[in-house]
Amino acid sequence: MARQSISFTGPNDEWLKTQVDNQEYSSKSELVNDLIRQARNQQIEIDWIRVKLEKSEKSGFTNDSKEQILAQSKSKLNE
Repeated sequence: MARQSISFTGPNDEWLKTQVDNQEYSSKSELVNDLIRQARNQQIEIDWIRVKLEKSEKSGFTNDSKEQILAQSKSKLNE
């Protein structure tokens, strides 16, 4: 595992210490690694949503009602 030296602001360091003191994590390193994993997972979700939005924007506009759009979406989920 790569070893790094990083600095934290006072409030962030206190928050990290509190999480470890509350036994949420066994060390600051474990906590920081977990936060990074969470951020990476969020980025994957954001990227997925961005791709879906871009695809939707490129598909154009519709005159369908919201009920028709909902029905079409539900039918595609069942495919």
